Amino acid sequence: MARDERKIPVVVVCGFLGSGKTTLLNHLLRSSRGIRIGVVVNDFGSINIDSMMVAGQVDSMVSLGNGCLCCAVDASDMDAMFATLGSGSSELDVIVVEASGLAEPRNLIRMVLGSEIPRISYGGLVAVVDAVEFRATRLAHQEIEQHLAMADLVVLNKTDMLEPIELDAVAGLVREIVDEVPVLPTVLGQVDAELLFDVPERVEDRSVARQMSLDELLYEDDDHSKHLHASYTTTSFESREPMDPRRFVEVLEQPSGEVYRCKGFVYFGIDGFSGKYVLNTVGRHISLQPIDWLPGEERVSRLVLIGTEIDEELVEIRLLDSVRRLGDSTATSAMLPVHRYTSQTK
Repeated sequence: MARDERKIPVVVVCGFLGSGKTTLLNHLLRSSRGIRIGVVVNDFGSINIDSMMVAGQVDSMVSLGNGCLCCAVDASDMDAMFATLGSGSSELDVIVVEASGLAEPRNLIRMVLGSEIPRISYGGLVAVVDAVEFRATRLAHQEIEQHLAMADLVVLNKTDMLEPIELDAVAGLVREIVDEVPVLPTVLGQVDAELLFDVPERVEDRSVARQMSLDELLYEDDDHSKHLHASYTTTSFESREPMDPRRFVEVLEQPSGEVYRCKGFVYFGIDGFSGKYVLNTVGRHISLQPIDWLPGEERVSRLVLIGTEIDEELVEIRLLDSVRRLGDSTATSAMLPVHRYTSQTK
């Protein structure tokens, strides 16, 4: 897909004051390895303290190096900034909106979904929780439960500052609120970029970009200690038979274990919908975007799932059960579950 046709995902990071949002963002920027990140720091105060922590000193927009950009705006300026960051000539791979600790996530999500910038797409809500202060924050700010309920991925931060018994208790409270939403324990906001968005590989002159293949996602070099699968469970799936849309979407909506990320290509083969669907999930946020097959490209579904406690055998069984069988509906109505995730809806 040509760069000027590629969608730029917008990932919203929310969390109460002191939860570690800026620490997480700085970690992504430091460990980006060539990822070009657009950063929107949504500050509501007169002094943009978080912006200064991110960029040193922010004046509307500054270069963070490595092709990344940072800007500080209030809510009314958000779409104007998206217009700049998501222009047809933009070289960014992802835009991260760091919400103010006082911001209402629902409003920010609506701004992204309502953006009229063609290249902008909603990439999910990541909620950062201070494990140490969670009980006190929950008592003082009951709206935290509403914020967490909207999240696609919850980052439980500062886990190193609690004893194991207390950490288990706090994690249990968070899971009661978020139900099936994945909860990722972290220290110092250290979240792998691959869990939030696609990581491109660039040639040495940095003038050309391409998405990493599924194999490259799992095996980047010979130092296996640096691979994503050294810290997380990864499993893959491939089918040369078309997938049943209804059963496949059910697997995405109710994955097995703590699946933080799923990406790949899906082939449904339904009349009128015979193209390739690019799948990207971040926690419970699901995106299925249709594109054309390349000339001579094999019609095949290929997926990679990343997370913890993934029961590989169960995942394979469920995905194999999602392969279309004789008698399955091939009417266009079978694609209705897929259509829920082809638009920019939450």
